[in-house]
Amino acid sequence: MTDDVVIIGGGPNGLLLACELALAGVRATVLEQHAVRPPILKANGLVGRVVQAMDYRGLHERLGGGPRPTRMPAFQFGALPLKLSTLDSHEVYALPIPQLRLEQILAERAAELGVTVHKGHTMVALDQDDQRVTAEIEGPQGKYAITARYLVGADGGRSVVRKQSGIGFPGITDDTFVNRSGQVTVAAPVALGNGELDVPGLGRLRPATFTRTEGGMFAYGMFQPGIYRVSALEWGSEPLADNDDMPLTELGDAIKRVLGADLPMSAPVGLRRLVGVNSRQAAHYRSGRVFLVGDAAHVHSGVGGPGLNLGMQDVLNLGWKLAGAVHGWAPDGLLDTYESERHPVGARVIMQTRAQMALLEPGPNVTALRELMTELLGDQNTRQHVADLMAGADIRYKTTESHPMAGRWMPDLALDNGKRVADLMRAARPVLLTRAGHTATGWTDRVDVVPTTADLGAEAVLVRPDGYVAWAGDTGLTEALHTWFGDPS
Repeated sequence: MTDDVVIIGGGPNGLLLACELALAGVRATVLEQHAVRPPILKANGLVGRVVQAMDYRGLHERLGGGPRPTRMPAFQFGALPLKLSTLDSHEVYALPIPQLRLEQILAERAAELGVTVHKGHTMVALDQDDQRVTAEIEGPQGKYAITARYLVGADGGRSVVRKQSGIGFPGITDDTFVNRSGQVTVAAPVALGNGELDVPGLGRLRPATFTRTEGGMFAYGMFQPGIYRVSALEWGSEPLADNDDMPLTELGDAIKRVLGADLPMSAPVGLRRLVGVNSRQAAHYRSGRVFLVGDAAHVHSGVGGPGLNLGMQDVLNLGWKLAGAVHGWAPDGLLDTYESERHPVGARVIMQTRAQMALLEPGPNVTALRELMTELLGDQNTRQHVADLMAGADIRYKTTESHPMAGRWMPDLALDNGKRVADLMRAARPVLLTRAGHTATGWTDRVDVVPTTADLGAEAVLVRPDGYVAWAGDTGLTEALHTWFGDPS
C-alpha cells in the first residue's frame, strides 16, 4: 500500500504537519527515530506570528495560553531592550512552553485526528521516481521499505532526508563561543519569589532576558516556580567538544566568569555544553516529491526564539499545498511556491540571528556598537521594523494582486455573531470572507464562503489555510481561485 505522505521526524514540525494533513483528509504516517524522547532541553516556547497561528488552529489555550494571544510589552534584540508598549501595534506574541510539552500536546492532537506515529523507526535511504518515494527504514523488527506519494523531512539539522536527496546545506559554523546550559533550582536569597534573581554585585535580573557582560552572556527563564533554565555563553575559550552530560560545577564556573558572581544551584537536569552554532540553509526546500521543513531546511542561533516560529510556519505553508496535490486539485506550480515563499523567510531569520549574536560578543568595539544600536532602537520606526522582523510580521508573499492585504497575514478581525477570523480557520480550509455577496461556485468543496458585515479592509478577502491572504478586493476573484485552488469541481 502507498501512503499519501510519509513524514520523517516526530518533533513539533513533523507532528504539526501530520495534524494539518489529517484536517485536510490526507493520510500521513510519522516515523520518529527515538523510541523515547531524550531529556535534552530545547526550545523554551513560541515567539511571534506562530502564536497567532496556533490560535487559528484552536491550540493556543491547549498549549497553556489564554483565550487569545496577548502582545508582549517588551522584548530584546541582541540583549538590548526593545520597548514595544509605545508602538501602535506589533506582533511580538510569546507563549512559554518547553518543547517536550509542546510535542506531547501535538502528539495528543495527532492521535485524536487518527495519525499513525511509529517510534524507534529511522530512515536510512530513499529513492524516488515521478510517481512515488520509497524510503528504507530500520525499525524495532528490522529493515523494511515504505512507499508514499510524497515524503517530508522533519528530521532536524543533521537531516538524513536532506542528505539522501542530495540537497546542499551551505552556510557557516561559528565555533568561537561555548554555550553551557541546564535546568536547575536556585536558592534564596538570590532567587526571589517573583522569578527574579538578585545577583550580588550585579543587581536584579528578570526571567526571559539576556544579560551581556564583558565576560560573555547569561540568560535564564522560569517555567515552574523555583525551576530555572539557565545558560552562559563565553567567547575565546580553549577548544572543547559538545557534552550532554556536563557536570554542574562546569556550568557554575561559567556563570561566575560571565556574571562575576556565584549562582547557588542544585537539582540539575539536562546539563549540556554546545560549542558554537551553525547558520545554514538548504539550497532547496524541495527535490521532486521530497520536501524539507524546520531544522532540516535551516539551522541558526536560537537567540530571540525564532526557531519554532520559522519551522512551524514552514509546515502551515506546505500542509495545504501537499493536500491539494494529493486530492488532485492543486494547480501547476502550487507545490513550487512552498520554496519560493519560505526560502527567503529562512534567509532573513538567519540574517537577524547572526546580527544578534554579533551584538552579544564581548569587547569594546561591540560595546560601542551596542551603544549606537540602543540609540537607534529609541526611534519608533526602527523599533517597529525590528519588532516586525523578530515576529515574522514583515512577511509578504509575492502575489499578482495589488491590494495591500494580498500576501500578508489575515488579521484576527471581529466578525458577526461574536465570531472572529480565528474561529473560521480551525478546520485549516480556505475561507472567502465577503461583504458584497461574492461566491465561490465550483470551489465550495475546498473553500468556505462566509458572508459578513464586518469591516474587512476590502469588499472580499480570500484567506489561505495558513492564514495569509491570497486575494482581496472586488474584482478578480475567479482568477485568484484558479491560481491558488485549481479548477472548479
